[in-house]
Amino acid sequence: MTNKPADIVTPLRARKPCPECGKPSARESYPFCSPRCKAVDLNRWLSGSYAIPVRDDEEEDSTSSSEAGERS
Repeated sequence: MTNKPADIVTPLRARKPCPECGKPSARESYPFCSPRCKAVDLNRWLSGSYAIPVRDDEEEDSTSSSEAGERS
């Protein structure tokens, strides 16, 4: 056996700042600092706040190209 103290433990992951508030992350709710920040992020995903914006030009381009294929 080794004589290492039990309180010296190598962390599994490096601590990163919480994506919500910037505090250091916690192991229990990684990459967030707390269950609260984790829940805030989940709520944003479920409510659609993180939706990727789409330009109207892209929708028109795909419609016109599909119409051109029908005419051929």
